[in-house]
Amino acid sequence: MVIFLTVLLALILWLIIDLHTGNKKRKLAPSSSRQRMTGNLTFINDGDDFFRALINDIDAAVYQIHMMFYIFRDDATGHMVIEHLCQKATSGVSVYLLVDYGGSHSLKKATIRKMISCGIVFSYSRKISFPLFFTSLNERNHRKITVIDGEIGYVGGFNVGNEYVGKDPKFGYWRDYHLRVTGEAVQGLQDQFFLDWEDSHSPINKETVCLPPLNKGQHNVSFHITNGNSVEEAFASYIDKATTSIIIGSPYYIPGQTVQTSLLRALKCGVSVQVILPMRADHPLVKEASYEYLVELIQAGGEVYQYMNGFYHAKVMIIDETLCDIGTANFDQRSFHINGEINCIISSPSLIVEIKEEIQKDILQCERLDLKRLQDRTVGNRVLAPIARLFSPFL
Repeated sequence: MVIFLTVLLALILWLIIDLHTGNKKRKLAPSSSRQRMTGNLTFINDGDDFFRALINDIDAAVYQIHMMFYIFRDDATGHMVIEHLCQKATSGVSVYLLVDYGGSHSLKKATIRKMISCGIVFSYSRKISFPLFFTSLNERNHRKITVIDGEIGYVGGFNVGNEYVGKDPKFGYWRDYHLRVTGEAVQGLQDQFFLDWEDSHSPINKETVCLPPLNKGQHNVSFHITNGNSVEEAFASYIDKATTSIIIGSPYYIPGQTVQTSLLRALKCGVSVQVILPMRADHPLVKEASYEYLVELIQAGGEVYQYMNGFYHAKVMIIDETLCDIGTANFDQRSFHINGEINCIISSPSLIVEIKEEIQKDILQCERLDLKRLQDRTVGNRVLAPIARLFSPFL
């Protein structure tokens, strides 16, 4: 018994020191906000449309394909993408595929061997390592970036898997937001792919990479690239600038006190706040962790809508009609303080209006969450809520 307690105490002490050290390291890590660029952005909010456009661009590639996803499933959709990548690799196109070690753990060794045998250069991002075992287990690369021939880019919420085209019977139709990018803004995506690849693998020889001159585009954009820091501060600063309206879309609502306070202050100043969430959760405890935040928000006059037409996985924030943030960061503590994320900040009014109109259509497929339903939740939900909130950074 003494040996067991000693080992348990040692493990707990290791866990505390490990996570504390990792947290300090993330806070000191640089956050990259590129200066304003221009590009041509196409808004995509349907899985079939996303994969159709992506596969067409893959098939048209001449020089190279650089692709990174948090989740890459070993299913029909994953194999469909792999087949097209293999066809390009065997024809002489340079293909690099980077996937997160935790998010893509379902990839079979046989599938990876197949990719390598056809010429795809494959690597995992953020493998588990020592001595910060628990930190490396918890820190995930949540970015989704594709760059084709150095002149076409993709960034947003879609991963590669059957659920993203509505083929998961549990969730049905899957709503997500993504951007197809051309013009000089593609350079921001290319630069980040290089950094993430070099962080997990030997550097790519830039002399063998086609980096064509990129033209200016019609939309003003910048990329906010983070590694477990500064998302919370950025979101709070956007909210504090609102004068008329705030729209937030996310699969999770666990904002923490800083961002929640900014939203409550905005409501007090007469700013309209609308939040879109899924009706059903895809992870344990995320709903329980959000309850008190949602009660507080609704009591202050905020509107919360639950998407009924399948699963809502989009990550978006629109401030008035002057700023739109679309990317990979969820409205939760994991994206704010742990994950590697990339968000695209758009400041072109015409595109913001277009995106906002599409979001309003999604709201029409939602049910408004009323305060009574939240307050009447079960005893089990009430018991789990404080526990879920305590563990919210790890959900």
